[in-house]
Amino acid sequence: MYYTTQPKDPEIFVPLIKLKFLHLLFHRKLAFSNNRPREDSWLKSLFVRKVDPRKDAHSNLLAKKETSSLYKLQFHNVKPECLEAYNKICQEVLPKIHEDKHYPCTLVGTWNTWYGEQDQAVHLWRYEGGYPVLTEVMNKLKENQEFAEFRKARSNMLLSRKNQLLLEFSFWNEPVPRSGPNIYELRSYQLRPGTMIEWGNYWARAIRFRQDSNEAVGGFFSQIGQLYMVHHLWAYKDLQTREDIRNAAWHKHGWEELVYYTEPVLRNKRSHRNGKPVHRKEE
Repeated sequence: MYYTTQPKDPEIFVPLIKLKFLHLLFHRKLAFSNNRPREDSWLKSLFVRKVDPRKDAHSNLLAKKETSSLYKLQFHNVKPECLEAYNKICQEVLPKIHEDKHYPCTLVGTWNTWYGEQDQAVHLWRYEGGYPVLTEVMNKLKENQEFAEFRKARSNMLLSRKNQLLLEFSFWNEPVPRSGPNIYELRSYQLRPGTMIEWGNYWARAIRFRQDSNEAVGGFFSQIGQLYMVHHLWAYKDLQTREDIRNAAWHKHGWEELVYYTEPVLRNKRSHRNGKPVHRKEE
């Protein structure tokens, strides 16, 4: 099933995309709902200062200062026989929360897994205003009878669930609508404790090598939930374009060195998810 939703700003169209993923690959739906310009993101990445890990908390050193957005990433493992019903009730309820100005939150994306972990749903929410806004939304949802019924019905369809609260890296783009069609790749990394600042310093420089085709969608690091996690989201026209862009990066002076120095900070193997839209309208 497919659906689209309208954003809080009626002038902005919010797509919901169904994607097929390859290799920890996903069958996902993706929605972007904030079209605030970030034309200066690439230019800012050229002048990112090196962060001194002794000066402040990771969240203050690495996150964006001009916004206070908090993200929630949800993973729901659905009973195989319930996936269609699960998607249906999500389509009926979640867009209403996104569209209602009473709830200061944004449904950035919602997906179903295709390959890798089967029958998994993933949702990404944005709370502009940080923890106070998250608390406000949660308290309001407790009073929402429709949402209470949704949660009760959903609980009978799930095997397990978990979530993470994330912040955006200051040197990454904010997820916004883009012209399509595209495929999307989510690359997740678990870092060794104490190496987040080091990762941020390397990628503040490395991102310069990956902006030529506007492929960088968003970069996040965990605050609550599974710690020391990093998620990078990329967009490509198709799989061949993805391969060409990634191969081209290796011919740029400095890219190989930066990749080499990020390897020691990784704790576990990376998780890669590549996606191809089946039905979509991105702008």
